[in-house]
Amino acid sequence: MTELPEEIGSARDASGGQQRAQRKTAPIVPERNVVGNALVFVIAIMTFLSCLTLGAVTLVRDTASVWENQIAREATIQIKPVDGLDMEAALESAARIATGFAGVTGARIVDRQATARLLEPWLGTGLNIDELPVPRLVIVTIDQASPPDFAAMRAMIAPELPSASLDDHRTWVDRLVAMAHTTVTIGVTVLVLMLSATVLSVVFATRGAMAGNGHIIEVLHFVGAEAGFIAREFRQHFLLTGMKGAAAGGVAAIIVFIAFSFWSSMNMATPEADQATALFGNFAIGAAGYLGCALIVIVIAALTAATSHMTVVSYLAEIDMRHPDGG
Repeated sequence: MTELPEEIGSARDASGGQQRAQRKTAPIVPERNVVGNALVFVIAIMTFLSCLTLGAVTLVRDTASVWENQIAREATIQIKPVDGLDMEAALESAARIATGFAGVTGARIVDRQATARLLEPWLGTGLNIDELPVPRLVIVTIDQASPPDFAAMRAMIAPELPSASLDDHRTWVDRLVAMAHTTVTIGVTVLVLMLSATVLSVVFATRGAMAGNGHIIEVLHFVGAEAGFIAREFRQHFLLTGMKGAAAGGVAAIIVFIAFSFWSSMNMATPEADQATALFGNFAIGAAGYLGCALIVIVIAALTAATSHMTVVSYLAEIDMRHPDGG
């Protein structure tokens, strides 16, 4: 037999070694396919929307808390003008009665100029308050830790000032609390739905990847590869996929929040920004909001890996049920 030249033999040995190395290191799950790329985008979109939902819930909750604290710190005595009423004396009398109660830290009469400024958005400038039947206000500052007895205060004000009424803003506080709770409930529901949609997407993607390599997986399983080994291969692949998509979506959401906060700070003096700030604050979700976005990224990545692992184990269990004898 003719011997091969040494160079050709070495090349063949090297080629065979490379092929064996490639066969050993070839992954069960294709690293790049259409399903994998689409799943990255789906996870990124779901993470982005989840982070936006969490940020919106945080924003509304914090704003409602600020409103609640501001409202709870004050009560208002409103005096309506009637014939024969000395308005200035009535205001002084209302302030005196209010400050006489324990739990009241101060009472401030809203003067004519301040009252006119309050009415400017509706009635314009240059108002003469004395010529209009405009109620006047006394702002009562209260101690939130030990508020006064508002019922007793109303009972004392009514005989002396029949046209006066005391508003402790309890109705507004209750509405704000209910709104905050409703917003949180809706936000949590939306988050659960988005996470559920992510889980279903991972299940379909895992099933698709397994269907593409079904014959390889079945052979490996029948020749002795444990379900844990095969599931670990899929888990590592989908963990990386989930981390890529979740990180992209989380970063995009954080950029949106930073952009809104920057826009709010740059347009602070405009009427539009003033109204938006009054409703939603300065669009800053704070450290808790950003930590929440990071937590969502971690949860979605872990959920993606766990879902793929459970799907593979379930798939292999179905194979065992179809072929109980291993054939």
